[in-house]
Amino acid sequence: MAFSDRLLAAWYEGHPGLSLLTPLEALYRRVAGRRRQAFKDGTRPGWRAPVPVVVVGNITVGGTGKTPMILWLIDHCRQAGLRVGVISRGYGARPPQFPWQVRAGDAAAVAGDEPLLIVQRSGVPLAIDPDRAQAARALLAEHPLDLILCDDGLQHYRLARDLELVLIDAARGLGNRRCLPAGPLREPPERLAEVDAVLCNGQQGDSSLGYGMTLQPTALVNVASGERVGLDHFPSGQAVHAVAGIGNPRRFFSTLEALNWRPTEHAFADHATYSAEQLTFEPSLPVLMTEKDAVKCQGFARNNWWYLAVDAQPSPAFVAWFDACLARLVGQPGA
Repeated sequence: MAFSDRLLAAWYEGHPGLSLLTPLEALYRRVAGRRRQAFKDGTRPGWRAPVPVVVVGNITVGGTGKTPMILWLIDHCRQAGLRVGVISRGYGARPPQFPWQVRAGDAAAVAGDEPLLIVQRSGVPLAIDPDRAQAARALLAEHPLDLILCDDGLQHYRLARDLELVLIDAARGLGNRRCLPAGPLREPPERLAEVDAVLCNGQQGDSSLGYGMTLQPTALVNVASGERVGLDHFPSGQAVHAVAGIGNPRRFFSTLEALNWRPTEHAFADHATYSAEQLTFEPSLPVLMTEKDAVKCQGFARNNWWYLAVDAQPSPAFVAWFDACLARLVGQPGA
């Protein structure tokens, strides 16, 4: 087991040795608290865009379903008649320059896997830059927009925001509720009381913690050809090699099991890069991966490689709440 996997297990399953990290955790909390307070009291105010900014982030390390939620928000805002753009840090991206406006034909190494996925799926205008304010300026200089969605960036206080949406993995929760490096939290649990909405990925209904949200598998897509088929393409009991280089691979493997397939699990580090040799397994079976992994494999994919397309489904109560927020923030779309 890799060190990162052992650390995640300690954070979420408990380990007495984490108490040795208490002094470092205390230092981290002080630094994070000061940054947050400087933003709140105006000592270091963030740059405010001329259009509303909605941050979609988390307070935990690891995957919580932000990318599917961003895709849902893009589609929902467009249905409301809004011109929407997306900004992102572009984790792992190495473009010729920052800010960089991602195109569907970019390589994942240039654009970053998640930004490229979002652009290929939705065609949305999207700019990446470690400085999200710079990304927003670049996007607004090229596109007339009504709303900007910030993928991640909850802790990036150099960009002012109008709404903060936080996603939590319902199965893992907040782990041991401790901050880095003694736990998985980027900010203390009390930060959740200050955000506008919490969505619990994997929670069927709403609760006192937040709105419910699920990820619904919708299709299988061939990585090499782009052919899209129904979930009945593979019969019940089909054995597959399952590849997941995401923040929480277990969630993907569990989804395949719930579809009555038999995955042989191949977990990789989040944002892992791949080669054909790495994904050549024995025995020879279909390879199923996440869409985030697939964007990095298109150049060397084989005919029996597929990704599972999933769509976020937030609860009706969240949809009603978000629509009310849009009416307040944006008013008449396209004005």
